[in-house]
This record gives sequence, structure tokens and C-alpha cells, in this order.
Amino acid sequence: MNITYKTNPPLTSADLNALFSASRHAPETSDWQPVLDHNLIYLCAYDGERLVGFANVAWDGRAHAFLLDPRVHPDWRHNRIGTKLVALAAEAAKTAGCTVLHVDFRDELAPFYFDACGFKPTLAGLIHLE
Repeated sequence: MNITYKTNPPLTSADLNALFSASRHAPETSDWQPVLDHNLIYLCAYDGERLVGFANVAWDGRAHAFLLDPRVHPDWRHNRIGTKLVALAAEAAKTAGCTVLHVDFRDELAPFYFDACGFKPTLAGLIHLE
């Protein structure tokens, strides 16, 4: 396994849908172009030519960055690919002048974000808009 990391490489919705579908019970069919067009940065992990990881960083144009959609293909998990993507995302946000990187996640992912990636618990609010 020779993992390489790339910043903002050319991607298609089909590339990302294949990655996201690998860990879901139903196929992903999203249009990812608006996401790729409106962010601070996105990062990809490749094993050879195969996309095996992705992380997106959105921002408010000032101090706040938001880690969204981090994903590692199930066959490549537990190889520190996710933690490397998060570290690269944090560094990119810092370089852009952001002072805070936010993330939200399901409860079972707390050890990854808190222990492996260094996020700190904080109070936050959420309104479901669905």
C-alpha cells in the first residue's frame, strides 16, 4: 500500500459516489460539483490511482473552518489515512487564516475525532432543517 495525498485534484461525482457507496447499504448518487466548487479545500487519498479517502473543508471566509464528509474506503480503514486527511485539513485551514476547525459526527466516531485527531468536546447547537 502506497498512499499519496492530493489537494484539490480533479474529481467527478462518480469518483466520490463510488467511495461513499462502499460504506453504505444503498448507492450514493449525489451531485458533488457544488461541494467541490464552494469550499476552502478538499483532500484526497489514493492507493495508486484508486481514490480511497476524501475530506472536505468548508469555511466562512474568515476564522471558522468546517470539516465535512471525511471518508475512507472500508478496505483501507485502520491505516491512519483518516487521521492524515484530518491533519492535512487542519493545516490547510490554519494556513488560510482560520483559527477554529469544527466537526460534527455520530457518537460512535468520538474516539476517532477526540483521541486520534485531537478535537476537543464543546457545546454546540443544531437545528435539523429536514
